[in-house]
Amino acid sequence: MPIKKFRPITPSLRYKTVLDKSEITEDKPYKPLTKGKTGDSGRGHKGQITMRRRGGGHKRKLRLIDFKRNKFGIPGKVASVEYDPNRSANIALIFYVDGEKRYIIAPETLKVGDKVESGESVEIKVGNALPLKNIPLGANIYNIELHKGKGGQLVRSAGTTAVLAAKEGDYCLVKLPSGEIRKIHKECYSTIGSVGNKDYINQTIGKAGRSRWLNKRPKVRGVAMNPVDHPLGGGEGKSSGGRHPVSPTGVPSKGYKTRKRHKYSDNYIIKRRKA
Repeated sequence: MPIKKFRPITPSLRYKTVLDKSEITEDKPYKPLTKGKTGDSGRGHKGQITMRRRGGGHKRKLRLIDFKRNKFGIPGKVASVEYDPNRSANIALIFYVDGEKRYIIAPETLKVGDKVESGESVEIKVGNALPLKNIPLGANIYNIELHKGKGGQLVRSAGTTAVLAAKEGDYCLVKLPSGEIRKIHKECYSTIGSVGNKDYINQTIGKAGRSRWLNKRPKVRGVAMNPVDHPLGGGEGKSSGGRHPVSPTGVPSKGYKTRKRHKYSDNYIIKRRKA
């Protein structure tokens, strides 16, 4: 999807770029597959802010996405490719031959009219979902399950893809976009191809207001605050903080490890994303 620029008739348009959206074929979502979404503005179950700098974004509807791809042996046809405000990837509306309709994450090159299917022995082509054991080595995959039947959890954002690197007994080795190599059970499903909308990352926001539409509020430096608000706050004139960078609660923010214990899932990591 190409990037669109503007003539700089205002200062905010000088650097602003947006996606062309020529791949989008439908303006409004399929209503039965949507539901209301309440904004929490970065607050947890106690009503206290747990994630700073969130809130005030545009109202959105949640699209119900089929991450499980469990319509086994039932072919479907791509009816439309749509924009989803809740994720970076586009979504595709599938009409199945039994009359059901579902949304899936749209892979690159998938077009209206294409056929998709899921099952153990379906064709190896973009948009089809199979268990890892039946996918050839070196294939690009996305929407990968970590536990059989739970639905895809890995590789779902725009432009990402993983590679099926090897098969060893009951497990397959998958190289993830981060560079991590991970063991995943061979019965877990994944979808052939790579997630579309790969130019999403190349957009330039261009103005503060556009960030606000996206639910992002301004970021204030710790050294610009008062001592009551941040460990780096206060001081006469402009101070540099006088200590290593920390969060408002005093946790070092540059390289300090906060992981408390060894997780069982560590056993499935063959190579970490960081050396």
